[in-house]
Formats: sequence, structure tokens, C-alpha cells
Amino acid sequence: MDTAPVVSFELLVASLVMQAQVGLGLMAMPGEEPQKDLAAAKYAIDLLGVLEEKTKGNLTLEEDRLLKNSLTELRFRYLNQEAN
Repeated sequence: MDTAPVVSFELLVASLVMQAQVGLGLMAMPGEEPQKDLAAAKYAIDLLGVLEEKTKGNLTLEEDRLLKNSLTELRFRYLNQEAN
């Protein structure tokens, strides 16, 4: 029987970050070339923004830093991609 990963806030954030990175063309599925999908990247980034807003004041320091740092980096990369 396969064991599923432990469900956690960090795993949720990591999953959305990965979706955004794929959309930004920063990573790809194994065996595929990276392709940009800025609409998909923006959607994942916006979901992280909603998560930040709705969990404000309810996260550990580590969770809050993970979310804020991830959002800052992804928003920066998105704006750079959008400008090019």
C-alpha cells in the first residue's frame, strides 16, 4: 500500500509554488521542456495571496515566512516575465 505524504500547510504552499513555477517556465514535468503559461502562474500566485489573507494571524512564524517569501519571489518573477 502506498503511503501518501503527510498533509501540511507547507506541502500546500509548496504545491502552489510549484504550479506557479511551472507556469512561469521555471520548471517542467520530467521529459518535457519548460513552457510559459502566465495565466496559470498568476492563478497559482493569486491563490497563495488568498491563502495569505485568510490565514493572517493564524500561522506559525515559519509558516508565515514560507508563505510571504514564496509570494515575494513569485510576484517578482511574474512581473519580470510579464515585462518581457
